[in-house]
Amino acid sequence: GLGVKSEDSESILSSDNIALDEQTLEEELQNAIAEENYAKAAEIRDTLKNLQKDSKTTVFGANSRFYESFRTGDLAAMQTLWAKSDEVCCVHPGLRGISGYNDVIESWNFVWANYEFPLKIKLQDIKVHARGDMGYVTCMEFVKTKGGRWGGQFVTNVFEKIDGQWFICIHHASPVDL
Repeated sequence: GLGVKSEDSESILSSDNIALDEQTLEEELQNAIAEENYAKAAEIRDTLKNLQKDSKTTVFGANSRFYESFRTGDLAAMQTLWAKSDEVCCVHPGLRGISGYNDVIESWNFVWANYEFPLKIKLQDIKVHARGDMGYVTCMEFVKTKGGRWGGQFVTNVFEKIDGQWFICIHHASPVDL
């Protein structure tokens, strides 16, 4: 009936509900198992799986946008992708972590200072994880600058869902000998 419809649209509008939803579903799953209601348990498990799949797809997209802004040296795009908080942290290869939104954004200007764009960037072994309002990507990142050689980094990118949108809050790149 109509009641269901309005409930659905509300849960879509409020990102809080979705994170909470996952927790509530986990609890309901445990209850259903305890009550030996396996049909209900299977249904909840499928709902959870789809929620997590949707999150993984969206985190994968946010990670792709991050690399697109990196590749093109697009500072305006990079600014929109990072969570605007003091807790964000960026670790460029071989350097110590830079914390805080403004310093992190400034660090990309330094990184890009001697590059000609677009860069060549290849990603391999991309693994995406998401649960509730946190997600992370691990991958091998290969970057080639004009006239330079390919550099390899093992990367961890951590994303946080804020007001329904995924933002990067940690980028950690460790150099790998190729």
